[in-house]
Amino acid sequence: MKEKPYSLLFVCMGNICRSPTAHGVFRHKVRADGLDALVTIDSAGTHNYHPGDPPDARSQAHAEKRGYVLSDLRARQITADDFDLHDLILVMDWDNLALVQEICPPQHQRKLRRLTEFCLVSDSPVVPDPYYGGSLGFEQTLDLIEDACNGLLRHVRRATGAP
Repeated sequence: MKEKPYSLLFVCMGNICRSPTAHGVFRHKVRADGLDALVTIDSAGTHNYHPGDPPDARSQAHAEKRGYVLSDLRARQITADDFDLHDLILVMDWDNLALVQEICPPQHQRKLRRLTEFCLVSDSPVVPDPYYGGSLGFEQTLDLIEDACNGLLRHVRRATGAP
């Protein structure tokens, strides 16, 4: 009998910048490493500001320059089912963490982590929101997410027993 894939959920505020970027970057890394069958990936927002919308055009454009596709992703709000469904819930900043902790059942609190805890190079405690900034903010967001996703891939390999 096949085991359930290891499931990750990336969470930011509106699910149109940081969390879909992390979703797309990590999906790309998982596919490149041939771990598709072992891992499922999703993203959501703490707020329901943009339900059904694609990621911010700036997020898509910056990600595409680095070879990541985000165009198929759609914004949604985190739900109670997400806490049961996912093995790891990765938030982008302290505010997202506080909001998710508030609604997370006690038995699932251990699943909550900041994405930047997995950074291998950067020591940033959070992935800052680039929404109101310029082009540099989106590039810095991608830099942090790529770094964290490299460390996260190591974690997932250990968690799934992948070579």
